[in-house]
Amino acid sequence: MAHRFHPTLLREYDIRGVVGRTLGEADAYAVGRSFGTIVRRMGGSKVAVGYDGRLSSPALEQAVVQGLQDSGTDVARIGLGPTPMLYYAEAVLDVDGGIQITGSHNPADHNGFKLVLAHNAFFGPNIANLGDMAGTGDWSEGSGGVETVAVMDRYAARLVEGFDGAAWRIGWDAGNGAAGPVVDKLVKLLPGEHHVLFTQIDGHFPHHHPDPTVEANLAELKALVRSKKLDFGLAFDGDGDRIGVIDGEGRVIWGDQLLGIFAELVLKDRPNATVVADVKASQALFDRISALGGKPLMWKTGHSLIKSKMKEIGAPLGGEMTGHIFFADEYYGFDDALYAAVRLIRGLTRLRRSVTGLRDEMPEMANTPEIRFPVDESRKFAVVEEVRARLLAAGASVDETDGLRVGTADGWWLLRASNTQDSLVVRAEAKDARGLARLIADIDAQLADSGVIRPVESDS
Repeated sequence: MAHRFHPTLLREYDIRGVVGRTLGEADAYAVGRSFGTIVRRMGGSKVAVGYDGRLSSPALEQAVVQGLQDSGTDVARIGLGPTPMLYYAEAVLDVDGGIQITGSHNPADHNGFKLVLAHNAFFGPNIANLGDMAGTGDWSEGSGGVETVAVMDRYAARLVEGFDGAAWRIGWDAGNGAAGPVVDKLVKLLPGEHHVLFTQIDGHFPHHHPDPTVEANLAELKALVRSKKLDFGLAFDGDGDRIGVIDGEGRVIWGDQLLGIFAELVLKDRPNATVVADVKASQALFDRISALGGKPLMWKTGHSLIKSKMKEIGAPLGGEMTGHIFFADEYYGFDDALYAAVRLIRGLTRLRRSVTGLRDEMPEMANTPEIRFPVDESRKFAVVEEVRARLLAAGASVDETDGLRVGTADGWWLLRASNTQDSLVVRAEAKDARGLARLIADIDAQLADSGVIRPVESDS
């Protein structure tokens, strides 16, 4: 009984779609059946399964579990929780892989799957192979068993293991996402004074969308920090693998800036170590890593891609501008926003600065946030290729690690096709506002030459 996935469902580093349109329970069953077959054929026998707080997640989880069982694979169900809790379970339980049903930070009607096989990210050719296997119905048969395994308390205890930080006054915003119950446990395990927002899981996301990279979503956290005069605030995305931070004055510390803070901590113990960051990260970060005695490595955007590169080269730390932070230093190397939060709290003692003090020290750069705007799936990669050809013909300085990162006298700009949405992504950074305006004009001129007009409201 073969199954064909919607062509947009299988992405570069996970599987994502719109429930009822490009994703349904039959797809979830096929994911479980195919992944279970892959696990069985490599000599494995058991897979951990977790799910986030989206309204569609329980039904998709049920279908994934059935697919795994029908492939002859046993299942350890860890239940509702953040993606890093599933990664943790896969790392410490006697299992051969893991599947998290999650829509991450995408809109409420989206959902999907993040997969781990034998402690490695499962992406790219692996996902394509899973799709081919479903398309031909090349599945193993069997009747695997199911057990329920409670890991949340164990996971929360692991997050604070070896805690050596001071007591701070902190605001936490879980955005009604899957990190909420773990946040509630964490604040009881940590010293200090803690104020929590929206830790009740609600797939309608009634207060704000759970994406801390959009500054508008941090408004309630800023208000909390301001009204209570807290030291800083922490926010999480829908599935708890991305972190947002604001200082005591309500200023955002973006993912790449946060990575600079963590680089200082890790490089104290591991001089000359490589720190991996994605192509969207500020030049200030790469310069900072070098100044601290580390080796900066620019790599492709995507949690699976960064994790794999870190493992390949033995890097102790990596991260993305979007708030994925990966610690292989004292931890497992996967992106865990809750662990990053704890490491920040711990690290302040060693750095002998407050979060506000750390933010004060950062160079002020003129830059855009990550700007995404819709471009048809059939066109998005072609536009990047057309721009590339024109730039190279003009002798421009272009880094092609992931899309196009173009260096000019003013700074740099980036154009890449999103691997998770039908959109193009741009970002630009200069030393001052006039230079930034010139970079943005360069981007828009290149897009216009390919018949694409970027919506200006995206700049907000």
